[in-house]
Amino acid sequence: MNNFIYKLEEKLKNIIKECGYDTDKVTLVTSSRPDLGEYQYNGVMGLAKVYKKNPNVIAGEIVEHLKEDNTFSNVGVAGPGFINLSFSDTALTEYMNEVKKDININKGELKKKKIIIDYGGPNVAKALHVGHLRSANIGEALKRLAKELGCEVIGDVHLGDWGRPMGLIILELKKRHPEWAYFDENYKGEYPEVTITNKDLEEIYPIASTKAKEDESYLEEARIITYKLQQKERGYYALWKKIVEVSVANIKSLYDKLNVHFELWNGESDAAEYIDDVVNYLKEKGLVITSEGAQVVEVKKEDDKIEVPPLILIKSNGSVSYETTDVACLWERMKEYHPDEIWYVVDSRQSLHFEQVFRVCYKSGIVPENVLLDHMGFGTMNGKDGKPFKTRDGGVMTLSNLIDNVKVEVEKKINNNLSKEEQEKISNTLTCAVLKYADLLPNRSTDYIFDIEKFSDMNGKTGVYLLYSTMRIKSLLDKAIENNYSMDKVTGIYSKYEKDIILKLLEVPNILEKSFNERTLNYICDYLYELTNTFNSFYASVKILTEEDSSKRESYLSLSEIVFKTNEMLLNILGIDILERM
Repeated sequence: MNNFIYKLEEKLKNIIKECGYDTDKVTLVTSSRPDLGEYQYNGVMGLAKVYKKNPNVIAGEIVEHLKEDNTFSNVGVAGPGFINLSFSDTALTEYMNEVKKDININKGELKKKKIIIDYGGPNVAKALHVGHLRSANIGEALKRLAKELGCEVIGDVHLGDWGRPMGLIILELKKRHPEWAYFDENYKGEYPEVTITNKDLEEIYPIASTKAKEDESYLEEARIITYKLQQKERGYYALWKKIVEVSVANIKSLYDKLNVHFELWNGESDAAEYIDDVVNYLKEKGLVITSEGAQVVEVKKEDDKIEVPPLILIKSNGSVSYETTDVACLWERMKEYHPDEIWYVVDSRQSLHFEQVFRVCYKSGIVPENVLLDHMGFGTMNGKDGKPFKTRDGGVMTLSNLIDNVKVEVEKKINNNLSKEEQEKISNTLTCAVLKYADLLPNRSTDYIFDIEKFSDMNGKTGVYLLYSTMRIKSLLDKAIENNYSMDKVTGIYSKYEKDIILKLLEVPNILEKSFNERTLNYICDYLYELTNTFNSFYASVKILTEEDSSKRESYLSLSEIVFKTNEMLLNILGIDILERM
């Protein structure tokens, strides 16, 4: 890593060793007392315990070495050995010019890993609802973050396309259209084209689901069809492919509106071909037992705080469980991609399911112990009443309706003098920004209240505010180019406003690493808001374009460009595109 703080941490580590003390890691943190220093090193107390010495004595030895380094404008000791550091303008200016040449210097880099991220998880032929928003937004942003930090990442939508919901839909179609060739077991030719729309499918599933709850015979028919589908019986399988084709086209169009994209469009069905291999493998390992007619794998541990039931491989009726499909999916992923880590961005309520699946895979050796399987649960998106987001009539709001509602609100912010085409592009971008920033701002694990008016505000802590402010920086830079103003380098630090911006920029690598390690985007969201506010204070207080001193103006513009590129990078991680105007 070549970022400023990392290099200083390495330098301090060497100084500590020169003073006769050994330490594995040195961490500099932003100071809790800015009046004493800009950054702190708080590791001296740990050294004092190891070496049985007064911490102030050790800190004094280290500080004497640091005073010889022109990187620092001030170093000192406070309290029981806290080392406070302030950086020289020369050192900061030099680093900003390195960043000016290559913005990637200021983000850090992780050990190269191959990561598969399982997110999205929509069920084919069912309307996507607001509950799908968080998985899509969090998963997409984590994927982009990991890529930004140098990892190879594969995003998989993991469609729900192989379970009982499909059996219910096919059964209801059979009831409505018994004449279709798909339902004729003796039909041998090519199946004639039939008209099935996504609207038809979204209407059918709730009806079929209700019938199954009220009529045991209907449910049993659906079970039989599900089993036959999983055996790839010709007619059912051909109709299933048609249903998937229609539904996936609609799912893709919705995810496109959210700037969410996948490298793999696999589903439960893609893992189905590995189920026999998985079951036979587990049997060879002696892990499969029969319980009440079902084939199961015991996964409980002695130190469990809650009861973890066995994983059901094959149900008593011969059909495959959802858990088995996920085990087979892991079998496939290990065989095809050999990842270092697999992340599941799925609702927190699925934690027991993943605990069972992960335990079977580790216990059996399907997944080696050195491969991380990580379920990243998340909280719910709620309405103003604090309850899960609903429509006005109390039903579950579809994702499509939520997007439309937000779009209506953001269209109020758009310049009506623009062309209809440009207004549409801007409203789509703002809608995406509102939904993403609001969704990623809270910690991943917490519930939050979604307020359309609040999150569409141009002046609050919103995606709209960030886009508008970033667009204004871009406009500033464009005007500088029009006037042939130089912005080749940061020539110095001429006010506290620039110093504040530069110190804030030094935090980027830590923010990215912390977000990655904790698998949550709220740190990036908060940081973007803080950096943007810091720049806006500079913008409001310093003449940039009209500065008569060309050296100062060049410096101001160069720093503005660094802020713009940083905002652009971080907004891209969140999945938010930059606007030219609004």
